[in-house]
Amino acid sequence: MAKIQGIGFAVVAFALYIIGGFGTFGGLALIFLMKNKDLLGWGEGRAIGYLFFCVGLCLSIFGVLLMRIFRNRGFS
Repeated sequence: MAKIQGIGFAVVAFALYIIGGFGTFGGLALIFLMKNKDLLGWGEGRAIGYLFFCVGLCLSIFGVLLMRIFRNRGFS
């Protein structure tokens, strides 16, 4: 049972890492390509890009930290 739970934790950590990477590079694309353009009524594309960039970096860092913790603590 512990092995299955450990793999679940690893999948969650890896998913956070991947989603964070998409958010980071999507944010960079919005910052450089959507200057002074409205993004689906949510606001200026550049501002949303900064949000995606920062949140993506935080998710990526959190995913890497979780992977390191789960590996070193013997969960996987």
